[in-house]
Amino acid sequence: MADSDTPDLPKLLPEAVHHEVRPGTALVRLETTRSREGVLDGAWWPRSRDIGAELPGLITALTEHLGPVARVGLDASAWEELPTRLVIEDRIVHIDSFPVGDDTILITRGDQDHFSLLVVPPTATAEAAHAAMNRAVQADNVAQAGQILIDTGSGPPAPSPAEGPRTGREPSGST
Repeated sequence: MADSDTPDLPKLLPEAVHHEVRPGTALVRLETTRSREGVLDGAWWPRSRDIGAELPGLITALTEHLGPVARVGLDASAWEELPTRLVIEDRIVHIDSFPVGDDTILITRGDQDHFSLLVVPPTATAEAAHAAMNRAVQADNVAQAGQILIDTGSGPPAPSPAEGPRTGREPSGST
């Protein structure tokens, strides 16, 4: 069989474990199994909420291992000044605003290949970020991104159901 007859297999990131997670470091970890059965395909810890400064590093890392990235979908309310596209390494990457929540970013490679990455808040501690990223890439993970951030101390805790909304008034029957 000639090399040209060999089908292109999807590129996967090496299965190395990243032990060092420093505050202010942008990291990407993708699930390295071919099954992609987990809820998330990976995690990203940007240094800031400036998408113009943070996205090029992410796209460069993903392109090196996965091939060209065509689109990025994210929640505009979670980022400062969201452009509709960026030119990264002489390629146009389109940026779409979706109500996906500030804890997820959607990456599109090609026409139909989508990756969902947990976004660890830039303010997370190194320990919390490491825990969140490790959990996000587990093949059997069924937790949503927001729940992972809460469970690992990377995001705000969910309000207690017993508390209800705060209106500034005491509930009736209180003294």
